[in-house]
Amino acid sequence: MLFCLTANYTHKGLEAMAKNPNANRREAVEKMVTAAGGKLVDMYGTIAEGPGAMVIFDADPIAAAAITGVGASTDGLHNVKLQRLYTRDEVVAVRQKRVQIKGSFKPPGK
Repeated sequence: MLFCLTANYTHKGLEAMAKNPNANRREAVEKMVTAAGGKLVDMYGTIAEGPGAMVIFDADPIAAAAITGVGASTDGLHNVKLQRLYTRDEVVAVRQKRVQIKGSFKPPGK
């Protein structure tokens, strides 16, 4: 399964990278993802909500949650978020399942 982890760097994280601006964070992230049994697909820098990173990786759900937990527990990142990425075929299957089960749910007050 593909996942997208996004996070912003903290002041401490930015200061640490400023001391070694040529450091390759990809190597560190890839080592962690691989240790969890996953595979790093790609990595991007972001600036939408401040300097940060977007990591796309392939892993099982337990490994994905553990990877996220490791990132969130550091003092170099904050606003850590994990999203499952769906293929177009999976999105179609979700839509089909929604139509199939829609009538089985009774909303509050009905």
